[in-house]
Amino acid sequence: MTLVNENIIKKQGYNLHVVKTDKYKTNTIVWRMKAPLESETVTKRALLPYVLQSNSEKYPTSTHLRSYLDDLYGASFYVDVAKKGDFHIMSFSLEVANEKFLKAGEPLLEKALQFMHEILQKPNVNNGALDKDTVQDEKRSLKQRIQSIYDDKMRFASARLLEEMYKGDPYALQANGEIEAVDEMNETDLYKYYEQAFSEDEMDLYIVGDVEAGQVEKIADRLFQFNSRTPRSPQTVRQTTPSAEPKEVVEKQEINQGKLHIGYRTHITFGDDDYFALQMFNGIFGGFSHSKLFMNVREKESLAYYAASRLESHKGFLMVLSGIDSKNYNKAVKIINEQLQAMKNGEISEKELEQTKAVIRNQVLETLDTARGVIEMLYHNVMAKTDVTVDNWLEAAERMTIEEITAAANKVEMDTVYFLSGMEGE
Repeated sequence: MTLVNENIIKKQGYNLHVVKTDKYKTNTIVWRMKAPLESETVTKRALLPYVLQSNSEKYPTSTHLRSYLDDLYGASFYVDVAKKGDFHIMSFSLEVANEKFLKAGEPLLEKALQFMHEILQKPNVNNGALDKDTVQDEKRSLKQRIQSIYDDKMRFASARLLEEMYKGDPYALQANGEIEAVDEMNETDLYKYYEQAFSEDEMDLYIVGDVEAGQVEKIADRLFQFNSRTPRSPQTVRQTTPSAEPKEVVEKQEINQGKLHIGYRTHITFGDDDYFALQMFNGIFGGFSHSKLFMNVREKESLAYYAASRLESHKGFLMVLSGIDSKNYNKAVKIINEQLQAMKNGEISEKELEQTKAVIRNQVLETLDTARGVIEMLYHNVMAKTDVTVDNWLEAAERMTIEEITAAANKVEMDTVYFLSGMEGE
């Protein structure tokens, strides 16, 4: 049994992905655009989707636009920007009732795709510029989103770790861009960038629901016209060989709880043969509540308010995050190092292996419970130019051995320790 049936149809300028399933009462439409992360464009890309979602040529105000969504039986529409590996992704998502469940028999899917076309290809433009008031409003909101990272010390510590670890590499950039660049942007520049993005980006349209691929393709062919393109690849930054000693950065702020975040290079990314072994490694090391970090740093030693590890699949970057009292800094680093060493020595019990397999299986199945989750999983293949099915994920997790996990663990290298300390004892 195939868990997800994805039909990929190549179109001029974009790829159409249709996932037919009767699991949901709604149809989910997601338009994704990816381009390399670059400091010249990162802030424009962080702003653009929010300007486009506010209004369009046909719906010139937010009120117009929102009231039309209400007419579509309360369709929900939102945008997002994210960083995945060395790419910056803009997403436009629309969820609409499936017309099969409505008595009126309205062509809702067609109306929804028509709406998406309006937003993407017919923005609210005057004299070669996007609407000035909208741009000003959204610039204010963007500044708040960037500022919110500084106010949330956990996110701030993660951002600082990346800045230190990936100096000179676009991966150090934040998905929301740079606050200094926000004021410099105007509605004319942003419209020029809009035209550039739609002529250069790699673009994918996902439709998940109880739909027929043939019908979807017909509607899409009528609505979406783009030039063909060869999407750009990121300028690869030469990975510096880690020095014998990891870099250590300690900064102080008026905070109650210190934030200890450690960055590792795994040298494994999505699509590599040992990627699933790395996933299992992360689960046992710090990804789940039965992990070594959780049990030893938090539970046994009571050193941390939280202790966990996270994996970035497309950069091969692993981060350990923990909240500690500043006086426990050295002890916490030591115990975290010991857990990694235990993984490298193959000190993994059958129980840890089985628990992790079970959690990964449940996570995958839970992700498939929502159409957005399905798209998220499938999009990994676009990112990595691979063809890994959901069934492959589950099969790989199931057959994983302690030896394979240990081999993945031995590729993991500590690179940078970042500690945001409180002022106590000053």
